[in-house]
Amino acid sequence: MADSQQKRVCLGVVVGAHGVRGLVKVKPFTEEPEAVAAYGPVETKDGHRRFRIEAMGRAKGVVICRLEGVGDRDKAEAMRGTELYVDRARLPETDEDEGWYHTDLIGLEAVGADGRVYGQVVGVENFGAGDLLEIKRPEGGPTVFLPFTEENVPEVGIEAGRIVIDPPHGIFDAGLFDGGPEAEAGEGHDG
Repeated sequence: MADSQQKRVCLGVVVGAHGVRGLVKVKPFTEEPEAVAAYGPVETKDGHRRFRIEAMGRAKGVVICRLEGVGDRDKAEAMRGTELYVDRARLPETDEDEGWYHTDLIGLEAVGADGRVYGQVVGVENFGAGDLLEIKRPEGGPTVFLPFTEENVPEVGIEAGRIVIDPPHGIFDAGLFDGGPEAEAGEGHDG
């Protein structure tokens, strides 16, 4: 059920093996890197595997961790790309003015300061250059990725069920992210 998926938070992702004894390198999504192991056992995105986790140290932007049942380099390497989740209820509560978890943003309505409804937040992604809010437009079509900055999102109202956005000009224009009419006609592409 989608609702139960939203009640989990991804603390980090395994990015590779460390050494030969089954340790893994975890890219943390937590404010404090070692917190990837602070909230008890973690589980895979699909919920089929569960691991006790222990932070062993840090190295170059990752946390070196031991996952229960992962005892050699091959098993550790097989974990590459595995996202590690915990139940939202295990995390400390946040003050709405001070912060929130990505999962708290999913489902919020995205509204402009003028009252225009731009859509609904359906995801929060980070492809390496900062957080992006994935917004599903009410009229359909491709989702829009809005950089999650104070300038673009001046107000987050978890209790109100909405965010107020001030998107860059043109970002919600039809065709901006799907190639537009020119792409369909073959214009602007090599070959």
